[in-house]
Amino acid sequence: MRVLHTMIRVIDLEKSINFYTNVLGMTLLRRHEYPDGKFTLAFVGFGDEKDHAVIELTYNWDVTSYDKGNAFGHIAIEVEDAYKACALIKAKGGKVIREAGPMQHGTTVIAFIEDPDGYKIELIQAGTF
Repeated sequence: MRVLHTMIRVIDLEKSINFYTNVLGMTLLRRHEYPDGKFTLAFVGFGDEKDHAVIELTYNWDVTSYDKGNAFGHIAIEVEDAYKACALIKAKGGKVIREAGPMQHGTTVIAFIEDPDGYKIELIQAGTF
């Protein structure tokens, strides 16, 4: 068994694809529209789906907002340097909501950013966890 993907619902698919590909550097792996169901799926990731877990962006055509609830936490991504990653993300228009630094009560260097739909993404610096 292995993890294949994590699905999140998005309001503006193009804006989300732009964020995950241009701001975070992922690749748009595939995209398919389902006219009968009125939804589009786009899969993004840092590598091919046969070797890497990816993110499924689900765009429901007639939905303009979602209640995210309080159970979902965040997506975590390993980065070489969390400080540099935050600077690059900000330079590309991304939103940093917790600057890079050691986590409270630990030494792991983390940062948090937010995607266009408000989903939290934790950046974890390699070699610090």
